[in-house]
Amino acid sequence: MIDQDLQLYDAIRFAKEAEQKAATFYADGATKTANPKGKKLFEQLADFERYHYQKLTDLENSLRAQGKFIGYEGRELLLSPILPFDRKEKNRMSVMDIITTAMDLETKAGELYKNLASQTSDPDGKAMFERLTKEEQNHYRILANAYPKLNQFGEWDLGL
Repeated sequence: MIDQDLQLYDAIRFAKEAEQKAATFYADGATKTANPKGKKLFEQLADFERYHYQKLTDLENSLRAQGKFIGYEGRELLLSPILPFDRKEKNRMSVMDIITTAMDLETKAGELYKNLASQTSDPDGKAMFERLTKEEQNHYRILANAYPKLNQFGEWDLGL
């Protein structure tokens, strides 16, 4: 049991570091896009990753203090409508690199949470990690939807 606990704490610590890194990455990305839609998306994703970090901290504290998983209600990424107007992305290549890297970050985070869900027998823990998996997959989907039109035309389209 102690070995499992150490592995879980290590995984949570790793996940927290990844969420913190992703939040910083998105916040930086928001400063690099000239388009209000892109800026708003990156700001919202940064906030979402900070939320994940806080919930993982809450989980870690609960496990250490009480030995219990916490309930995780999840959160929706609300994108519609971000802004009523659009303009061409001036920093398209830089933003394309950001989106590509972000998609990779979201994939890795989703895989980590999926793995944790499969290794967790506690119903609250399993539900939390499954929900985190879905949230990361949704972030990936949104970024993947934006990629083609931004790449081809320099326009942000979030597929809404």
